[in-house]
Amino acid sequence: MTSTPRPTVSLSADEARRIALRAQGFLGAPDRRGGVRGVLRHLGAVQLDTISVLARSHELIPYARLGAVGRDTVERAYWSDRHAFEYWSHAACVLPIEEWPHFAFRRRARRARGHRWHVLRDKERSTRAVLDRLKADGPLTSTQLGGAKNGGEWFEWSETKIAVEWLLDTGEVVCSERRGWKRVYDLPGRAVPDALLHDDLDDHECLRRLVALAGHSLGVGTRADIADYHRLKGDQVDAVIADSGLVPVTVEGWGRDRGAGAAWADPAALASTPRGRHRTTLLSPFDSLVWDRPRTERIFDFTHRLEAYVPKPKRIHGYFAMPLLAGGRLQGRVDPAREGSTLVARQLSLTTPKAARPMAEALLEAASWVGCDGVRVERAGAPAEAAAVTAELAALT
Repeated sequence: MTSTPRPTVSLSADEARRIALRAQGFLGAPDRRGGVRGVLRHLGAVQLDTISVLARSHELIPYARLGAVGRDTVERAYWSDRHAFEYWSHAACVLPIEEWPHFAFRRRARRARGHRWHVLRDKERSTRAVLDRLKADGPLTSTQLGGAKNGGEWFEWSETKIAVEWLLDTGEVVCSERRGWKRVYDLPGRAVPDALLHDDLDDHECLRRLVALAGHSLGVGTRADIADYHRLKGDQVDAVIADSGLVPVTVEGWGRDRGAGAAWADPAALASTPRGRHRTTLLSPFDSLVWDRPRTERIFDFTHRLEAYVPKPKRIHGYFAMPLLAGGRLQGRVDPAREGSTLVARQLSLTTPKAARPMAEALLEAASWVGCDGVRVERAGAPAEAAAVTAELAALT
């Protein structure tokens, strides 16, 4: 492990929380001029997921920061004019196109491995067929390329699908957009601007830049936080963090003994005190503010788990429980659904009775965004919580 300078900056837990909120776009005036693309560039990665309740997660991310931006506007911002691409970061993510060179280390590693979890029967023939089709016919989905499934079980991909995903892993094709939730594949020469279309950065420089970007997007984070942002290994972070420009700090309450814990901060985040308006909103469980569960517990003293893949009888908070952010703290959660033109809070809970008003505000804003004209509370952690939120909804409408 590379030796690091002794921290000279100490932060309280509250200071670290506020720095993290500002870095993630939840404290201070939102950058409406930058819009959705500005949010993407600032966060560096927006996670994709198949679940759609109010909307898909990549739509919920800019909504949580900017307010009721149109869903079509979100899609156009991501997938037009070569502004973004999809690749493996924290998970499958939308990434700013400027980050294409930074993932050369991962493309090289995939190439060196020689295969993904699916193995091609005839790699040369299958990959060449995909590349020839894309060259001749332009951007295509796997269905247009010849089919994603082989006719067997749901997880049994066709040879064509395995081939195009292998080429995506290694950078020989690019996912340039999603169409009807299907990946659209293209050749890098068409999808990536010439100035960025290279793998010239060595692994050290790729990692250094990604660590610096993660620190900027987090504001302040532990080694594990920084590694998790783009799913790097701890030793990869150790190898470059001294050259990343991040500043070593200690944060009260972040140590195992609840004392001061070692962390790294973006120097720009330390240059001024975070101030401004706190956003009140519902968060996708895949939002980068909360996607790292240990960090969420450490910063907000709030335990949250996605229960979509938990058997229904064992769920505690619901299928797609969304944390409520208000006043810079996580003050509850709600599992939403739509029934016609009504947004239904199938289950909600509050951390404090004072959260009833912000929960009602967040539900009404979300309902308006997705085209609902009413909100109904179906169930809550306690009858008093349901009654309080229902009363606040009535007062606000």
